[in-house]
Amino acid sequence: MRITPLWSDKDRCGLWVLGPRSREVRPELVQRYLERIGVRHPVEPTTPTLVELTSRHLESVPFENLGAHLGEQVSLSANELLDKIVHRRRGGICYELNGAFALLLRAVGFEVDLLAGRIPRAGGEFGPPFGHLALLVRTRTPTLVDVGFANATVAFVPWEPGVTTPAGGHGLRLAKHGDVHVCSGAESLYTLETRPRELADFAAMAWWQYNSPHSRFTQSLVCSRAVPGGRRTLAGHRLIDVSASGREERLLDDDEVLDCYRDEFGVRLTRVPPVRFPRLPRTA
Repeated sequence: MRITPLWSDKDRCGLWVLGPRSREVRPELVQRYLERIGVRHPVEPTTPTLVELTSRHLESVPFENLGAHLGEQVSLSANELLDKIVHRRRGGICYELNGAFALLLRAVGFEVDLLAGRIPRAGGEFGPPFGHLALLVRTRTPTLVDVGFANATVAFVPWEPGVTTPAGGHGLRLAKHGDVHVCSGAESLYTLETRPRELADFAAMAWWQYNSPHSRFTQSLVCSRAVPGGRRTLAGHRLIDVSASGREERLLDDDEVLDCYRDEFGVRLTRVPPVRFPRLPRTA
């Protein structure tokens, strides 16, 4: 297994990295990232800015696992993340989306911690550590932000156990049970450690998610983003729209799938990728 080093002196995107807790992104690259998510005005590290950047990111950059089925390899190096999301205009899974978003937020001036999470399995038990990556943004009111969770929109959740926040039709709360549980009603969406991590800590699990026949990301195709009032997901050949009024689902043929990737998610493909490892038991 080859894991691309996280830090380099200078990458091809023009990113200078000074160290894991001290880094500087060139202003022109910050500007390109902001334009990628539809923000074309100066930004400051304030709560309204955090709300805007998160909402724009959720609507502009899809959660997608296409790379696992296209023969690509995941990389958590800063240059590769920014190249994929900003220059190639792709999406990614949680490590890529939240990893890149953390770089942007820090460049703007926010203080950001990376938190490792565990996703529940079908039987109710939780998967392995580092199964998810979410962000704790330390504004005046510390806030959980997550632009890399496909099953719900988790954003602007106050980092305070017992506080409920309406978000995407869900009442999200943080509850202390050892790790922090991020919940929707009585359902736990995932748990989080409270110890800050570095992006390199997630590299081994990210590789597993992209390559294991038992990973849920190698067993099906998904591309999903937030839309006003809901969420739009292309799961294989099924186009699914979820909103406050309910759920609508439509089956697409191959040509319609390719059109949907291009028009709804900004991803241009010449063919529908075959599923890499269909119908194998999931273990994480």
